[in-house]
Amino acid sequence: MVPATMNMYWVYDLPNWLFAVLTVAVAVAIGLIGFYATRQWVRRVHGEEISHNDIVGFFLGTIGLYYGITLGLVAVGTWQAYSDVDTKVDQEASALAALYRGVSNFPEPKRSELQADLREYTRRLIDVVWPLQRRGIAPQNAAGVVNTIQTHLASFEPTSEGQKTLHAEAYREFSRIVELRRTRLKSVTAGLPASLWVVLLVGAVVNIAVTWFFHMRSQSMHFWMTVMFSGVLGLLIFLLAAMDNPFRGQISVGPEAFEMVYEQLMKPGK
Repeated sequence: MVPATMNMYWVYDLPNWLFAVLTVAVAVAIGLIGFYATRQWVRRVHGEEISHNDIVGFFLGTIGLYYGITLGLVAVGTWQAYSDVDTKVDQEASALAALYRGVSNFPEPKRSELQADLREYTRRLIDVVWPLQRRGIAPQNAAGVVNTIQTHLASFEPTSEGQKTLHAEAYREFSRIVELRRTRLKSVTAGLPASLWVVLLVGAVVNIAVTWFFHMRSQSMHFWMTVMFSGVLGLLIFLLAAMDNPFRGQISVGPEAFEMVYEQLMKPGK
């Protein structure tokens, strides 16, 4: 939900429903603690005429407007970043499939050698790399296999114009895989900066705090308004946090694209 410096990454190990419940519960708890702590003081400030509710409402509307715009822009940016990572992963899987199909036209023994390298690389992505990425670790385990693929591609000497074309296409796809891999690894530790999270969280508390300044004769109505307002803010914070780190939690980019490539194209016997 928040940067590693705030030691909150453990929330991504929770089921989504529990993560959401905890976030909403914390927001509601803040709202109700302040509600009960300030109720008597607010009554004295308002006096008998309850004359300041219109001012409180205007103040809440103004703060809510600015906070809503900020939260909305951040949410759109977070979703865009998540979608971009998902798209890049799909493109990397497509490039991997194209490279595998390309080397399948190489003569033996280079064909089997490169196919074995690509199968090993794909299994490492699925079995080793992705679990590390889910823990926020940018893995380098597959770097050795990448170097091996490059070495084997470079050692191939085409003997015909057709093989030269195949070799050039394979090298282009390999270069694209390397480029997309670097982008993916960079995205492992991506997320909103700590300063922005502080602004969002403090802004949420301030919005909740303004509701405490309403003076209502019906304590029940004020209670439920505070609960609902705090709960909605908590739910929005949860949604933002769940998408903040594209490889963490249940709302995350998975290795399904690579699994599909392996099962449909690379698995022995295909």
